[in-house]
Amino acid sequence: MWSIGAHTEPEDIHLTLPRTLSFWLLAALLVFLLCAATAPSPLYAVYQQLWHFSPVTLTVIYAAYAIGGLTALLTTGRLSDYLGRRRVLFAALVVQVVAMLLFVAANDVSTLILARFVVGLATGAGLGAIGAWLLDLQPEPGLGTLVNGVCTLAGLGLGAFGAGLFVQYAPDPLHLVFWLLAAGYVIAMVAMLAIPDGIEPRAGWLGTLRPSVAVPPSTRKIFVAAAPGLIGTFALTGLYMSLGPSLALSLLHTDNRVPGGLVILALIAPGVATAVALHEREPGWVLVRSAAVLVVGVGVTIVGVWLGSVPLLYAGSVVAGIGFGPALSAFLRGVAPLAPPERRGALLSATYVVVYLSFSVPAVIGGAAVSVVGLATTIIGYGLVVMALAALSAIAVSRRMTTAGGGP
Repeated sequence: MWSIGAHTEPEDIHLTLPRTLSFWLLAALLVFLLCAATAPSPLYAVYQQLWHFSPVTLTVIYAAYAIGGLTALLTTGRLSDYLGRRRVLFAALVVQVVAMLLFVAANDVSTLILARFVVGLATGAGLGAIGAWLLDLQPEPGLGTLVNGVCTLAGLGLGAFGAGLFVQYAPDPLHLVFWLLAAGYVIAMVAMLAIPDGIEPRAGWLGTLRPSVAVPPSTRKIFVAAAPGLIGTFALTGLYMSLGPSLALSLLHTDNRVPGGLVILALIAPGVATAVALHEREPGWVLVRSAAVLVVGVGVTIVGVWLGSVPLLYAGSVVAGIGFGPALSAFLRGVAPLAPPERRGALLSATYVVVYLSFSVPAVIGGAAVSVVGLATTIIGYGLVVMALAALSAIAVSRRMTTAGGGP
């Protein structure tokens, strides 16, 4: 039942919900939170046509999201361990609504850059809190880490593909998708009040705002050993999110935005399915083999780009997705159980710092390279680097498994 006190602030409203229902509500919210990160991707070409900015400017727009996300992760990563999950996530959703309204109001590049930065802030602040909350409420061991990884991927894929459909077929494509997302976040803020938060507010939260990456001591060795497994996979994600739609449209010689979103979905959907299918396998085993499959998939994609073959582009994306998908959830399954509950927010935020750096820095470099060497050459060179990173990751994790007796 509802129990409402004298005030109606988030922490003063309580509704007893079953843990399992609360868990799945948060999982759906995580998907929805990540949709905002990729929803603008199919719109970039439209913005370019309207405002006539260069590929370098597009790179700056893309970088703004990463800067915002890293800023939030470095400053608010441990905040939910002190203030509680609900307070931090509620604030992040408020900021996310502001970001959506900025997209609606955008009429020049500077507003677009600001909107992307604010989305990064909101997403970065929300990821650590919601990820830790899922671990707090997981109905069974291991489910929280699986859902963290799968829902992150699902949100990235659905945001890009759904926005592509809106751009092509819905009225007012530059605004409608952001109005719908803003409305959804408002609804989520209300629904979130019903989810129990087991973290009691405690003193010292101001000190957590100092920029830092805090990996709990109990997880550091495994974190450092397994972190390379994320770098190649999320560098690939950054490639697809920033340059994938342009590549697909270039090879197809079309201005239909759906294939641009579809190439992202071709990477993400198999990844989600594979992550679910392998969620009970030992994390180190998954990390090594997924890196090997990733190498093959990216290799096929490179050949497709070199030959100008659309079928090979999509086939390579599917194979790469199979290797890409299980990486994050396997990583989390390897490190998260070792962190005490009051340090999970910090651990999740440190993980997402690695993800954001891998997701953004190589993609920004790749976006800048397009204006120098062209799209196809950039994709091929970028892909070769991702293949090398994935191979190195597999070697590093394999060595850790050998020395740790099978651990990740």
